[in-house]
Parts: sequence; C-alpha cells; structure tokens
Amino acid sequence: MQASWLLTGALDWGRLILAGDYNEDRQKGQFVDHLAEPWAVPLAEARLSTFLAAGEANTDIDRDAFLAGQITDLQSRMNVMNLLAGDQVRALERFANLFRSLGLRGSELGVLHDNLVRAQQAMQGAAPPGGDAPLLPRRFEQLAWLGLAPDTLAALRPHVTLLPITGSPTPINLNTASAQVIAAVLSLDLAAAQRLVARRESRFFDNALDAIRLIDPTALPDTWISINSSFFEVRGRLRLDDVALEELAVVQRVNTPQRRGVVTLWRERAALAVPPAGGSAR
Repeated sequence: MQASWLLTGALDWGRLILAGDYNEDRQKGQFVDHLAEPWAVPLAEARLSTFLAAGEANTDIDRDAFLAGQITDLQSRMNVMNLLAGDQVRALERFANLFRSLGLRGSELGVLHDNLVRAQQAMQGAAPPGGDAPLLPRRFEQLAWLGLAPDTLAALRPHVTLLPITGSPTPINLNTASAQVIAAVLSLDLAAAQRLVARRESRFFDNALDAIRLIDPTALPDTWISINSSFFEVRGRLRLDDVALEELAVVQRVNTPQRRGVVTLWRERAALAVPPAGGSAR
C-alpha cells in the first residue's frame, strides 16, 4: 500500500510539472517543448527509508528505500498510428526510411501496415469477409500481434511509439527527436539530421519551418513536424532492498473547451528484481 501510494505520487509529480510547463508557455504566448525544460530533468533516486519505516520497529529503520522518476517526450518518436492517418503512402515512405536506417526488414513494415488497416476496419465494422482481423494495439509491445519480430521491436523501441489515432498525423518534436527519427521523417541523410540536432543544443527551435529550412531553404510546411508536444511518458521507480516496483504511465496535455489539464491515458506497474552490485540482472 505504501509503494502504491508513492508511485501514484510520482505520477502526480510528473503531471504537475507538465501542467506547470504548459501554464508558463501560455503566459509567454509561445508553446515550445525542449530538453532544457524542468520536465526533461530526471528525478535521481531519493532516499525514502525513514518515511516508509514510520511507526515500525527500529530494527527496520536501516532498510534503504529509494524513489526515482523520469518524463520522456513521446513525440520524440514516430507514432505507428500515423500509418493510418492522412497520406498513407507518404507515411509508409517515412517509416521505410527508418526501417532502412536501422537495417530492418522492409517486408515486416508491409505486414505491419496491412494488419493495422485490417484491425482498423474490424474496429469500424467494415472488415472484409473471410479471415480474422487482429486487434488494434494500444501498447508498443502489442505490435507483435501485427507481425513484428522480437528483434525488430527491440530495434524500433527508441524511435517508435503508439499513440491514439486522430484525423491527422502526430508530429515529431524537432526539439526532442533523435537524428535518426528526424532523418526518417524529413527524408534527410543522417549527417544533415545530426547537424539539426547539434544546432538545437545551443538554442532550441521556436519555429518548425525555420528549423528545417536550415537544411533545405525551399522546404514547405509539414504536418509531421512540430516544436511542442502533447504526449509524454511518466516513469516512477521505487526500490527497496533488492526488489523494485516500477510504474509507467502515458499522459496527454489537453486544452479544449471541454477539458483542460494533463490526462492519464493508461498506466501499468511491474515488479523487478534488482541485481546486487557487480552482479548480473535476474
């Protein structure tokens, strides 16, 4: 119960930081998210053993308990559901760029897209007769349902995410995306994308079009790129002795007439074994 309470507190910590960042941007009249903001600074392990042992016997006071946390911008990655939004041919080209840069099998991308289309049709009650359609995934790991091999999923994990589908593509944030993701989305060579990443280290981008025109002066506006984000991952980790409890949540910053704030889309919790110092993971 104590662990559950503390991990819920870690999620609240993340939501408060993201909400505060949004309110600060609103006061400035400029919505920009970048890696020099408070939300991007991880919470290092903080000792909580005294708090957890309150009211217990003194013999338990010396047990070490630690809480850590981290917020990650999920729009630093390419949303797989973009394969179903807008121009699907262009979306396939951009994901094909990523598959090639990672040395992955292009045939798996075709299978992934076909199964995504079938799953969406089934959800809409329009699945073609004959044959079963897969379920539409809601977590990254569930992409295995759609034909991706374990090694492909492992290679894609740092660059790809799974966010709710909308009528338009979920853009990547040029201020947080990796060079490989930028190269794939903008069809650049990796060296050009790395120059953009190096440029933002001295000053973040406050205009997406101006950013890509540093590489291509003739570039046109692109719905796949942005300089702010709405989707984030909040990770909290509580460690006590050699066991850790970790909670992962995906949140969305919402600003509509009906709702405003940081909304939790889903959360999951898992127990992990922590290896001793110098040992290997169990």
